[in-house]
Amino acid sequence: MLGSIMLSILSGHKRYAHIGTIIGDNVNAQLLGMKKIVSDDSARRGLKKIDEQQGVEWMQKHLHLCFDPLLTIPWIMDVDVTVKTIYGNQEGAVNGYNPYKKGRPSHTYHSYMMANLKLILEVEVRPGNESHSKYSLPGLMALLNRLPKCCWPEFVRGDCDWGNDRVMCELESAGCHYLFKVKKYDNVKKAICQAHCGGGWTKYDKHWEGKESVIKLSGWKKERRIIIVRRRHPENEMLALEKELKERQTTLALIEEPDNIKAYEYSVLVTSLDNDVVSIINHYRNRADCENNFDEIKNQWGWGGYVTQDLARCRMLARMVALIYNWWTLYVRLSNPESHKESITSRPLLMSSIGKLTESGNQKRIKLTSHHRLMNKIAELQSQLCDFLDSIKSIAPQLSPFQAWCRILTKATSKFLKNGQVVADQQLISSG
Repeated sequence: MLGSIMLSILSGHKRYAHIGTIIGDNVNAQLLGMKKIVSDDSARRGLKKIDEQQGVEWMQKHLHLCFDPLLTIPWIMDVDVTVKTIYGNQEGAVNGYNPYKKGRPSHTYHSYMMANLKLILEVEVRPGNESHSKYSLPGLMALLNRLPKCCWPEFVRGDCDWGNDRVMCELESAGCHYLFKVKKYDNVKKAICQAHCGGGWTKYDKHWEGKESVIKLSGWKKERRIIIVRRRHPENEMLALEKELKERQTTLALIEEPDNIKAYEYSVLVTSLDNDVVSIINHYRNRADCENNFDEIKNQWGWGGYVTQDLARCRMLARMVALIYNWWTLYVRLSNPESHKESITSRPLLMSSIGKLTESGNQKRIKLTSHHRLMNKIAELQSQLCDFLDSIKSIAPQLSPFQAWCRILTKATSKFLKNGQVVADQQLISSG
């Protein structure tokens, strides 16, 4: 049952009913040691028999094994909440914040990702009216507590929903740094006005500049460091902005605003880091790349589907999709360590083949015939990958499975490692 769901997720399916399109696939079933691919009804019933607590712990264990050896390398955690629209009467499908289908019930996916490597650390499925960061905070702290303190991220990074006192106090008491965006409350607008009229701006590039300050909002328990970032609007954008403001008869609602403040676009970041202004701005701008991956997992993988009446199976499938996404990401990086390839590109490239399985003696051999226009490039990538895996296989008797996995991770993450550096083969998280 689990093998059938894995093949379905790998194929880009989003519904249980789509499993029916791969039932006749005998080659992959034999390679996985399966007698057959089960039907969609059998998959639903099989998942229902799994105890939720045991299933979650089992999935968390395997998710941890994906990134466990990489935690000794400095890394950043990105946090985000994804909304999935629901069209039935499933458990947890209630009205909440839904920017795409206003008024439509939804589920919320609270996810935590290792930036740059783009590996999912954990995902939680909650009802649609629990999209605020206060519902993500217990899961975030539970994830951090499962990791040794020496393996914690350099800092946690999130959007303006996370820039509130409750989250920041919790991270400060735990000793974890953070970098969040702040909503433009009235006191934030006052700080923007004061900074606008003064000097001391640090150039980030030819368009952006930043300035450091401190602020204590009415709901905050203490004063915190903020970075005010601004970009001057081009002349054509400024004309369009002025026209829109006149048509709506509105203003930016800034308190005692200077005459030319509308010529700038402002953002405010709050952080516990002591890095310089340019580094802070650069760190937050890099978060945009992680937003693309949250969108990829939602729209190109199974997070947008596999819905059942109960929430327990939705939570199980969300973690299964995250696990298989991690495996696929690392597999593609073995072929091309220099960049991340989205599944909408990599799946047709590496999975669009016809396979023939032959068995002779105790050996199985599979012959792949690709009908992709880049078949020569695919053959070269697969040949290099086979050579690498054969080199691992030749010394496998001397290695534990975990040590072999560390060698695979070293190859997949070579872009992020220093010359000659290897991924440590010491297991950091207890496997239970």
